[in-house]
Amino acid sequence: MPNVHLTKQMQEYAEAQIEAGAYANLSEVVREGMRSLMEKDRLRAFRELKAELELALAEAEAGHHAPFDVEAYEPDAFK
Repeated sequence: MPNVHLTKQMQEYAEAQIEAGAYANLSEVVREGMRSLMEKDRLRAFRELKAELELALAEAEAGHHAPFDVEAYEPDAFK
């Protein structure tokens, strides 16, 4: 999967970045783009998890939770 096809606009932008000295070659430009995309995905996942935790906390604080039964969760620990 090493072949990468860029639009003309993307190719020109990458070449301008290389000419400006920001990157040594097209591979560096593409790797930077991939790192940026991966970071964006990690940030999205973090925000989703944070929202889920905030909702769970709000529900727990409002009394909408079941008591935790440690013996049911880990029965072998009580033998």
